[in-house]
Amino acid sequence: MAQRRISAILNHLAGSDDLNHEINYENPAERYNLRPNLTSAETKHQLVLTDNKSGQKWNLPAPDANNNGPISPVQFIVLPKSKTTNSLTVLDNRTGKLYEIAIEDDTIPALKFKTMLGPNKKEGIRVYDPAYQNTAVARSKITEIDGEAGVLRYRGYPIEELAEKSNYLEVSYLLIFGELPNKVQYERWSNEIMHHTYIHIRVMELMKSFNYDAHPMGMFISSISAMSTYHPEANPALAGNDMYKVSATARTKQIVRLLGKVPTVAACCYRHRIGRPYNYPQSNLGYCENFLYMLDHLSEENYMPNAKLARALDVLFILHADHELNCSTAAMRHIGSTLVDPYSAVAGAASALYGPLHGGANEAVLRMLEEIGKPENVTEFLEQVKQRKRRLMGFGHRIYKNYDPRARIIRQVAYEVFEICGREPLIEVAIELERIALSDDYFVKRKLYPNVDFYSGLIYKSMGFPTDFFPVLFAIPRVSGWLAHWVESITNPAAKIWRPRQVYVGEGKRSYVPMEHRSLPDPTENDNNDNGFNMEIHYDLSKRSAAATYEGKYRKPELKA
Repeated sequence: MAQRRISAILNHLAGSDDLNHEINYENPAERYNLRPNLTSAETKHQLVLTDNKSGQKWNLPAPDANNNGPISPVQFIVLPKSKTTNSLTVLDNRTGKLYEIAIEDDTIPALKFKTMLGPNKKEGIRVYDPAYQNTAVARSKITEIDGEAGVLRYRGYPIEELAEKSNYLEVSYLLIFGELPNKVQYERWSNEIMHHTYIHIRVMELMKSFNYDAHPMGMFISSISAMSTYHPEANPALAGNDMYKVSATARTKQIVRLLGKVPTVAACCYRHRIGRPYNYPQSNLGYCENFLYMLDHLSEENYMPNAKLARALDVLFILHADHELNCSTAAMRHIGSTLVDPYSAVAGAASALYGPLHGGANEAVLRMLEEIGKPENVTEFLEQVKQRKRRLMGFGHRIYKNYDPRARIIRQVAYEVFEICGREPLIEVAIELERIALSDDYFVKRKLYPNVDFYSGLIYKSMGFPTDFFPVLFAIPRVSGWLAHWVESITNPAAKIWRPRQVYVGEGKRSYVPMEHRSLPDPTENDNNDNGFNMEIHYDLSKRSAAATYEGKYRKPELKA
């Protein structure tokens, strides 16, 4: 019978100096009195551990006895009680060593595992967590999410209250500076932002050089990145590496510029898409009113956007302002850790938002609803979802295991928009989909509830926005959240450049092989390891040019079997 290890954590044995205690089952007599317990049939094959000082006893399960031979020795690990209950005790079975790691805010420092060296190892253990599914990389005071309860708070304020009583500029101040502004602070804050809405004329010319069918988000990212070149005093490479770490004035100046100019850049992207001249911002209007003006004004006198639509957009901006360390916000912190200028960091974060799994989710919801078509088709669609033939978009969230609090607010906003712009036909499909899904145990047990993307796409569609503009509408308000995290991370005295580690699983050491000695693929066999690049190279040539002869023309190499 193979040797067995039984681990017993005996918190009552405070002060014990015996941690690794190997005891022979047949002769168990050492510091602790260990003997077979034969008092009853149930405990006949157990051991009893007795503390000789107090007389207290504990039953320990013993390995099954072999009827034909003696019982193998058993090893016990006796752990002394820690002085603190808020800690984690780790036993390294490779070395038999014990490590105590403090627990703070339900987290443990990953660097503690670096000290756990195995036999003949120069480096300790690394924590492997692809996609950051259970890794906390920052301590933040900005946004609190309780996914189980469906709670979202900015700096402690429930999102429901902010959406009802506040406005986007006030919320952006709250996110970045930590407190709601007083009247004087708010007036100065909003005035500064609305007087930094003009973008450099060369940036406009750059945007006009994009192709007529350029994706608005691609234009947005490129233009934000280009803005850094027009503000050399904002470039740490020119003005000092630590300028944003030591100067609140330098940080606030660029924050105001970005929040003011982002709607202008976005509006220019939209106007470029529809082939109309760009509009200049109006500082006398509100933040969202000015944005709508730049989107839609033609030649009308005293053009004024609808106040209710501006308010609906303002609420959507509040809901999208921040959402803890999502993909794009993590990218903002990651890039910002290099001390680069905020324009470049925001462009990088916007690039992450551009992905279909992040900022493009509401567009995917809209396409799903269009495919369903009618409310009566919902039941069949959901059956296909259960059979894994179709994907249910707009339901479920990696963080929320309850109804997304933003979804409830957006649903109400949707009806307010429909009253002005007309009822979006797909809303009936969405309502029926939500009703059936939330009454089906299959989805309820999996905690699949509507998220913020489920209704936001319908609102934007009803307001007349094309689907490829949705990510830009997501990016505008998220800039304030990105900047809040940028400020928090860059002002942290313990901040360092982010540098994750990897688990190398590639080849070991290999010797270089000269080209003439490398084998060629067998032309009679399919090469399944061409990495998407095969020996057939195609150039953008006409058939006539492909047939012509000229100096430097590529010739396909001859492969010999």
